[in-house]
Formats: sequence, structure tokens, C-alpha cells
Amino acid sequence: MFTNKDINFEALKRKAYNGRWATLENGIIPLTAADPDFRMSHEIENGIIEYIKDGYLSYGPFSGIPEFKASVAKHFNTEKKGSFTPDNVLAVNSAAMGMFLIAKYVLGPGDEAIIFDPVDFLFKKTVDAAGGTIRLCAVDSKTGEIDFEMLTSLITPKTKLISICNPHNPVGRIYSKEVLIRISEIAEAHDLWVMSDEIWSDIVYDNKEFNTYSSVSEAAKKKSFTVFGFSKSYGIAGLRIGAVLCNDQELLDDFTEKSQFNSTIEGVSTLSQIAASVAIEKAKPWFNDFLTHLQHNRDLAHTMLSNSGILTPNLPEATFVIFPKIENGYSSDAFAQHVLKEGKVAVVPGSERWFGKGAEGHIRICFSTSREILEEGLNRVIGSF
Repeated sequence: MFTNKDINFEALKRKAYNGRWATLENGIIPLTAADPDFRMSHEIENGIIEYIKDGYLSYGPFSGIPEFKASVAKHFNTEKKGSFTPDNVLAVNSAAMGMFLIAKYVLGPGDEAIIFDPVDFLFKKTVDAAGGTIRLCAVDSKTGEIDFEMLTSLITPKTKLISICNPHNPVGRIYSKEVLIRISEIAEAHDLWVMSDEIWSDIVYDNKEFNTYSSVSEAAKKKSFTVFGFSKSYGIAGLRIGAVLCNDQELLDDFTEKSQFNSTIEGVSTLSQIAASVAIEKAKPWFNDFLTHLQHNRDLAHTMLSNSGILTPNLPEATFVIFPKIENGYSSDAFAQHVLKEGKVAVVPGSERWFGKGAEGHIRICFSTSREILEEGLNRVIGSF
């Protein structure tokens, strides 16, 4: 499994958008958007087929079908040290939508949100879209270490939200229980909301411990939301399915009401929810093999880049992206343009647009592909200089 023969390149060239195979000229290898090159598991495919066999695709409960809510709660409780009930889960149209709805719920005009720098651009975009003001807290671009002194200094009377990315994209850091407790203590002391994006929390290497944010203290359960999704772990980004979780049921009920899930304005495709439920309940063997493959790819990428003399890599604890530092004097954008033109490889530049000012001098490489494609792509990158 997970070799070139397991990749349907013709299908990818028809369907894989977002900076990937369907958007690039033939001959270019995309190591860009964080999306697997492999097809979804047969269990998910069969689950979708079985669900539609009777010919009905009716309205579901606006907050999510029972199977979905139960499977997500169970997944967090057994795999991430959570303590959620099915009612603590709201089905949303992707993790990104969950982030936006939380920002919209928490922030009013002039309110401030603290986000990491660098971090995935969606953190900034969702706060901007909700009308909030961004305050950037530096994290180390190699280790993901949080500058807590800076974090505390950024808090003003206008601050309402701290948004964390755990595991961190693009650095791949898993924040320990001790780090999360410290964040919860700061949030409690200043009466702040916390949003924890945990879409990457399944893809964890070396049997590292992962703690969902709300599990680390009683303070962490108060005024916090957790965001989750299925696009990374199970390759079903096109189904647009995610979840918002919250231990405080009254809070989640209010959030659900104000986010328009009390009518057909909001609500998620039942088919997408079934696919996600089947992924959790039946596709774990496939996922475990996928995770093993990803860890081998991580190690390969780290070794090749370490010996390149051009890029100095970090070693991600999680995610399937690596975020090496550029060592040959090129800016992030210039480096990405050079390897696209000379090496026929697409990577994501560590520019302010994608990750914030703290990402400059890096590129992000996605390695959720076959070993053959990854090795060829990295050889092209290195050989283009």
C-alpha cells in the first residue's frame, strides 16, 4: 500500500485542486496543499454506497446525525483524553468553517484575537472575516515553542480570544499538557476564550502523547471550543466535514443557535457525516498503515534535506508537512519560484500570505504521497541549485 501503483494519477489530475495535480502543468510534482495523494479507504467508499442504496438523502438533524456525534465524541475520549458526550459535538462544513463560526461568535467589532506567527493562514483569514483584529504571538519557526512573555504582553482590554494550532501547522509541534495548562491559566486569568484547532491530532508520530485542550484542566473546559476535521487523516476534503466540540453544553447550544444551525441556513451533508463516521469506526486499520507510511516519509524527507546543504529541516512530531529553513540566501518566494521553474516541483513558500511574517526564510513541503514521488521531488528541489 501507499506506493506509486496505489495512486491514480489520472484521477488526481481531474480532481485534486487547491494548488495540486489538477492546477499544475504536466510534469510538475506538487508537494503543496496538505492533502493525501492516495484514495480514501474502501471502508469509507463502501459506507457511502451502502448509505445511498435506499435512494433517500433526506434532511438530517441540523446539529448533526447521531452516528456522527457519537463517533466523534468516542474518538476524542479514547484517543485524545477528552470527556465529551455526543451532545457536545456539532457537525460543521469543514474545520475551516468551524474556525470562522467560532471567531464570529466570540469577536465583536474592535475585539482582538491572539494567533501564532507562523501558523496556517486560515487563522488570520477567519478572524479577519469575522471582523476581529489580529495580534501576533511569535512561536519558534523550528520548534513551535511559544513566547509566553510575548503572549501575556499582547493581552489588552480588547482581547477576547487565543487561537492555538495543535499539532502546529507548519512546524509539526505537539503542545504538551504542561504547555496547554499554562495557556488555560492565562486565559482564565484574563477571562479569554480559547479555540484549539486539532485537525492534525490523528497524525502523531513516535507514539507521542496528545491531549485535547479541554482535557488538561477545569479552566480549559470553560470558554473553549475545539475544532476537528477529516481531510488530513482520511483524504475526504471534498466532502467538507468537520466538527466543533465544547464541554459546556449551554455554551454549545447558544453557539449552535447563533450560528444558524436552528434552520436549513446551516447544517452539514448527511452523506459527509456518514463518511466521517465510517472513517472513525471502520477505517482505523487503513489509517494505521497510512500513519506508518507517513512516518517513513517524514524520516526520508528529514534525512534528504539534512544532507542537502540548501535546506535545514525540522523534525515534525505530527502532521504530514515539514518546514525547512532556506540556507542559500533566497527569500521564501524566490526559492519556491526557482524550484518550480528549474526543478518542476511546487512547494509552499514561507511567506506572510500563507503563514505570517515569522515564516519568512522557510518553505513548507507536504509528504503525504508515495516514497517514489517524494524522493523524486526532493531530488529535483536539491538538484535545481
